[in-house]
Amino acid sequence: MRKFTVLLMVAAPMAFLPGVGNAKGCVKGAAVGGIAGHVAGHHAVAGAAAGCIIGHHRAKEKDKAARQAASSQDTPAAQATANPQPQ
Repeated sequence: MRKFTVLLMVAAPMAFLPGVGNAKGCVKGAAVGGIAGHVAGHHAVAGAAAGCIIGHHRAKEKDKAARQAASSQDTPAAQATANPQPQ
């Protein structure tokens, strides 16, 4: 009964929070981290939490690199070299 009460005390405030933000990479990282944590000494929850953080960080960096690559292709100098005009 005590576990249920603690769970309710933790989960109830989260029900009133605004929508969850962008969590790209978290599910994949949590799955990998949970398995690694379980294998490395029955620390699946800690591994899942760390995996979520790492996965989210890597997804953010990947998106940032993709945005930078896309913006560098949109510059006039990059377009001139990509599409040379016949003379």
